[in-house]
Amino acid sequence: MSVFYPDLLTAMMLYDAGDPKRIQHMLKVFTYASLIGEKEGLAPRDLDILKTAAALHDIGIHNAEKLHGSSAGKWQELEGPPVAREILEPFGLGEEFVSRVCFLIGHHHTCDAVDGTDYQILLEADMLVNLYEDGLSPEAARRAGEKLFRTETGREFLDALYPEPTE
Repeated sequence: MSVFYPDLLTAMMLYDAGDPKRIQHMLKVFTYASLIGEKEGLAPRDLDILKTAAALHDIGIHNAEKLHGSSAGKWQELEGPPVAREILEPFGLGEEFVSRVCFLIGHHHTCDAVDGTDYQILLEADMLVNLYEDGLSPEAARRAGEKLFRTETGREFLDALYPEPTE
């Protein structure tokens, strides 16, 4: 399905046109999710679901802001899946595929309902980017990451970005 990603990423960039911060965020989460998923050995279909969800994970922000006056995670999770369905419809990916992508989008801020490796990796990829973008101190970033990260690759990336102090 790799032919699909240039079109999907372009669609996302056009959807977020004029908002370089969100576009940059999406591309970084997509890249981390892709790398972690590949290194963790996800099956090809699961990797495609993960990469698609990573590209679309914040798709609900515009409607959340419009309808709820907030981009808080709960509103993103509520508003994202319907928009994701619209964007994915022309790609003919099948209902099971689209439903899983929408589930992941609808839960990407919910850390206590993880039901699969694709979900765990999406959380880790988004957190890797958010830790940096939110400007957390290295110590705070490590503490937050250590609570959430479960995959070997996610922990490896967390350690690379925020190594334990050596003293």
